[in-house]
Amino acid sequence: MKRRVARRLQAALATLALAAATGAVLSAPEATAATAGATGYATQNGGTTGGAGGQTVRATTGTAIHAALCGRATSSTPIVIEVEGTIDHGNTSQVSGGSCSTAAGVIELKQISNVTIVGVGSGAVFDQLGIHIRAASNIVVQNVTVRNVKKSGSPTSNGGDAIGMESDVRNVWVDHVTLEASGGESEGFDGLFDMKDNTQYVTLSYSVLRNSGRGGLVGSSESDLSNSFITYHHNLYENIDSRAPLLRGGTAHIYNNHYVSLNESGINSRAGARAKVDNNYFEDSKDVLGTFYTDAAGYWQVSGNIFDNVTWSSPGTENNPAGPDPQSNTTVAIPYAYTLDAASCVPSVASRTAGAGKGLQVSDGACSPQTPTPTTPAPTTPTPTTPTPTASTPTTPAPTQSSGTNLSIGAGSDGSGKADGTSYGNVRDGDPSTYWSPAGTTGSVSIKWGSPTAVSRVVVKEAAGATGRIGAWRLLDADTGAVLSSGSGAGGVTFARTTLSKITFEITGASATPRVAEFETYAG
Repeated sequence: MKRRVARRLQAALATLALAAATGAVLSAPEATAATAGATGYATQNGGTTGGAGGQTVRATTGTAIHAALCGRATSSTPIVIEVEGTIDHGNTSQVSGGSCSTAAGVIELKQISNVTIVGVGSGAVFDQLGIHIRAASNIVVQNVTVRNVKKSGSPTSNGGDAIGMESDVRNVWVDHVTLEASGGESEGFDGLFDMKDNTQYVTLSYSVLRNSGRGGLVGSSESDLSNSFITYHHNLYENIDSRAPLLRGGTAHIYNNHYVSLNESGINSRAGARAKVDNNYFEDSKDVLGTFYTDAAGYWQVSGNIFDNVTWSSPGTENNPAGPDPQSNTTVAIPYAYTLDAASCVPSVASRTAGAGKGLQVSDGACSPQTPTPTTPAPTTPTPTTPTPTASTPTTPAPTQSSGTNLSIGAGSDGSGKADGTSYGNVRDGDPSTYWSPAGTTGSVSIKWGSPTAVSRVVVKEAAGATGRIGAWRLLDADTGAVLSSGSGAGGVTFARTTLSKITFEITGASATPRVAEFETYAG
């Protein structure tokens, strides 16, 4: 790709010169995890609270971050890790323990849940060292800078991603971070913010992504379509070649972002992806929205955007720009509440709020940055939200018998994670002696079909010897994120007849590790 190399190098050298002159990172206001809560899709599927309510520890090295994770009682014990100083290869070693799975040369949040990493004091910089979130849930990353992570050359970390998520990740809120590189793939860098292999319910807010060939992707290939429900709002994308973001399948909500110097392409919706693009400000850029580099079409719903000195290429076999007069070609329902700033003030709001070291300021929805009101730390198990539409929510399970055909037999299944020796397929095999268990006491398992299927009743059965373990739960329309029902204890539940391609049973509380023997679904 052609790149504005001079501009990128000038920005990178200015940053390095400042660091060399001062011998330290830029000062950042003190921050704690007691800030206003998550926004966007991270509020769905049980919500995202990170380590709120858990122990707070301070770390000044990567090894100390790993030690804090490994020192917990379990892999789901909540913890807030306050980070100060520079985290790099020289101070990031592997630490072992029953509550963690770490590696040297990368901050590894793997097979864990209920963790907050927040920059405090004079600031936190992850220098040439990425943050890897894998098979994890309920994670918050806030007020940190991640810079110059490479996939080739030396040193390498995290496959070249500043923040990368993969393998059954759920509920991540990344907020007020600065993600930056000093070039593109030919210089050894990859994406700044990547999601793949069944990553869902993620919000990126009030952050800066700059000086990189690739902003980020959702889906590693056109066959990796299991990723969805991503919100991007009040971010600044600056001097990015492409992928701002690249969407392969799934649903994304992209609003109130400021895009400056997207050099080749911007929001690339393809392979059936659906993007709701509201009140963004695009400036001095090329092909900021469309389907690019493929003939696998994606879709968008647009409103309120400003296109300031944006150029558009001509349509072709593998090039379908939305402009020069972008029009909607789909509709996208958003299940959570949000307030839009006018697009005209987005550059001003983003410059004052986006990135690390900005005091965690947020917009009030009227173009005026505000310091958020701290919230009381929530329990480890997030309190479910109730997006529209919401069906009946019985609290007492119905009998576990049901008439008709069990639609789960022959369907597909996946989930948020599984304990050793268990399988998602065990909940749809008709055999009550086999079962799925989450990696901890909470988690989700889904039934999915190749085409839309009408469902109005489910029956969840626990395995012998594990009855009564399931506590609070929610039943979700995985296509939209809407809550169909909620309650406590295994059994049967009836709800308004809904046509969907995937339904999720999410366990948000349990007395011990649950064992779901069968997740039966019925049309009526």
